[in-house]
Amino acid sequence: MHFIDIFAIFILIILLSTLIAIFVALGMAPGYIAKKRNHPWAEGVAVAGWVTLICGFVFWPLALVWAFVDAPAPYKREAAR
Repeated sequence: MHFIDIFAIFILIILLSTLIAIFVALGMAPGYIAKKRNHPWAEGVAVAGWVTLICGFVFWPLALVWAFVDAPAPYKREAAR
């Protein structure tokens, strides 16, 4: 093997590991954001982030938006006097 062949294999390994790292970072992002913001459905957001990323990237932005949306506070009635 020549030097150029070894160099090409080295570059391909770096490229593959970078792509895997980016994929993992994108999969973890919605769940991580939801947990940091104390989202009530943080686990659901995390699962949605991974599922939508693996099954097709189309709905992944929706999971990311869901991570940033705060759940509305429950309505509390005043006690009758």
